[in-house]
Order: sequence, then C-alpha cells, then structure tokens
Amino acid sequence: MANVLTFDLGGTYIKYGLIDTEGHILHKNFMQTPSTLEDLLMFIKSKVLTYTNKEMKGIAVSAPGSVSEDGFIYGSSAIPYIHGPNIKHLIEKETGLATQVENDANCVGLAEVWKGSAKGKKDVCVVVIGTGIGGALIKNGIVHKGNTLHGGEFGYMILNPHNLSSGMNTFSEVASTYSIIKRVASEKQLEISSLTGEKIFTLADQGDKVCERAISEFITMLSIGIYNIQYALDPEIILIGGGISARDDLLLRLRKEIDRVVGMVDVATIVPRVDRCTFHADANMIGAVYHFLQRQKND
Repeated sequence: MANVLTFDLGGTYIKYGLIDTEGHILHKNFMQTPSTLEDLLMFIKSKVLTYTNKEMKGIAVSAPGSVSEDGFIYGSSAIPYIHGPNIKHLIEKETGLATQVENDANCVGLAEVWKGSAKGKKDVCVVVIGTGIGGALIKNGIVHKGNTLHGGEFGYMILNPHNLSSGMNTFSEVASTYSIIKRVASEKQLEISSLTGEKIFTLADQGDKVCERAISEFITMLSIGIYNIQYALDPEIILIGGGISARDDLLLRLRKEIDRVVGMVDVATIVPRVDRCTFHADANMIGAVYHFLQRQKND
C-alpha cells in the first residue's frame, strides 16, 4: 500500500508522519518549527530521505492561512515565511514528489468526513474552538473555499453588534476559549496570563460563580453561532473541535442551550445536529492526506 509523507505546520512545532492511503498512521513525530523557509525545506527533504525505503505517493501539508489551489498561502500566521512564495512548488522542486497543501482547519473537516464523526456525509461544518474560532465548510464532500478563500471562516461572524471594535463582537471574540478567560479576568480584575480555560472550568466545578457565569455566556454565544451556521448553510451535521470539545459536559450543555435558542425563535423548526470531532492532535495530518488523495484523483 502506498503512503503519504505528511507535515502539520504550527507556530511552535511541526508534526510529521507517514500515513497510508487508508488513513492509518504508520509513524509520527514532531520537532520545533524551523526559523527560515530554507531550513523548513531542508527538513522536509531530510524526512523524504528518512522514509526512502517506503513507497510514497507524495507529500501532504497542513498549514495556517488561506491556501490557494496552486500552492500560495495568503494571510498571516505565526510562521511568516510561508506567506508569499509558492510553498507547493518549492517542496516539489526540493523533493521531486507531488505535493498538496491545505489550510489546517479545512484539514480537520476533511479528516472527519473521511474517517471521523462525519463519515458518509456530504455537507458538513466544523467549528474549531481555541484562542479564536476556526472553521471548515465541506460541500458535497469537498472543501468550499469561496471567492476569496474565506469559506468556513466562521470566526469573523459578528454575534454581538454593540460597541463594534470593542474586542467582544465576533464569533472568535465571544465564543472561543480565550473569551472565557477575558470575561473572568475582567470581572476578577486579574491578569489574563494568570488564567487558563482548564483552570476556569475547575473553579466553576468548585462553585465559583464568576467562572460559572463566564462559561454559561460562552455556551450561549457558541449556540447562537451554531444556530446561524445551520440556517445559513443547512449542513447535515456541525462538529466542534479543539481541546475544549473533549469535555463531556460541554457537549451536553451545548445541545441543551441550542434547543433553548431554537425554541425562542418562533419561525425556527430545524435543530442543528451537533457532535464533536473524532480526531484531535492528529486531525490535521489525516485531513491533509485525504486532501492529497482527492487532488491526485481529480488531477
């Protein structure tokens, strides 16, 4: 069975591994992200040599930013040198292997459609909850990027129209893990750096009313965002990802709040079907491979 050499580019670390065409991870590891493009290309080439005795179909890359089909990565990220040059062509030139690049949140969605919680479904939305809100929109089994490569960028949606530019208006600002931290830090007059999402959930479990209220507000805003996505795009399922999605109580509370929100809108009859992503740390690599296979099949 042929394999795909896969890289997940992050601001601090690069995850890499060898994955077969059925989505099985044969080997994986990580290293600190190189400081220059030249070092990144040298590292990728060194991994090709490491796996030289394995049958490789090519290279799949998950990356931050708006990725065009021809290999340019627009926007900005914690890896500034990947924005500008044609990363796809540079890797192909350096390694001699066919290469495909895709946005990291889109890779999460593709992983779920291929082997995860959305397997067998065609129209799927993924909401990745972290410092901000990332997203992916899958239409008819493939990523929908839109006219300006912003398809699925749900984090930009305005959920709170009051005091625009106040820092608590967009989906990312009011329904991310960071939004919980900002609410608690503001009310308790603490430094944001002194708090984490995990710590706030622990305090809430211990009866801290400020933390309980911040989490409740977060869940309400997340529910409203999911409601909007459902009625704008009408997917078969909406999946939530990110570290916070692993909490069993979150999914239960989210579903209950969505029911409440839908019940408050007289004309609303569709309740979004919500579940959580199957894959976590490995999602980007698995999804990148599926994207590679889709592109190779269509080319």
